[in-house]
Amino acid sequence: MMSEAQEFRDNMARLLLRDLAAMRREIEQYPDDELPWKAVPGLTNAGGNLVLHISGNLQHFIGTMLGGSSYVRNRDSEFVRRGLTRVQLVHEVDQATHAVTKTLSTLPSAKLEGMFPQDINGNRVPTDIFLVHLVAHLAYHLGQLDYHRRCVTGDASTVGTMSIPALLLPFPPVTA
Repeated sequence: MMSEAQEFRDNMARLLLRDLAAMRREIEQYPDDELPWKAVPGLTNAGGNLVLHISGNLQHFIGTMLGGSSYVRNRDSEFVRRGLTRVQLVHEVDQATHAVTKTLSTLPSAKLEGMFPQDINGNRVPTDIFLVHLVAHLAYHLGQLDYHRRCVTGDASTVGTMSIPALLLPFPPVTA
């Protein structure tokens, strides 16, 4: 029988994986490799930088801090790097997806119920609350990415960003 902590962990993973899959579809919806980097007046970040930021954020906080991966984040570069292809951006999302899946599928309840191992802006935060924050942070930037893509392409179509059926998929994902 699954503990409440394990059920919570799996639910956070489902949300993160759903939104990372939507981020991947957003990138694939750009018609070329230049538009993810196009500046839009009034928008702080280009779509490509949002992808780098979210991917780096999750690889650091989940992969490294909770999972012990060797990923080293360079947050500043997430906002200044330019020119990656859509394939390269998808690869970054795939790396974040792997970090989330690998870490959260094996994260012990004791780690989940304790304090997050890194101070966040000088604050100690419970790990479960920080995971909720990471889900909200991803959703916030996913919405920005969606608007960026729509602005630069003129295509208002959706990529199924907030899929309810995706929440019903098993975690960890079943692979053949």
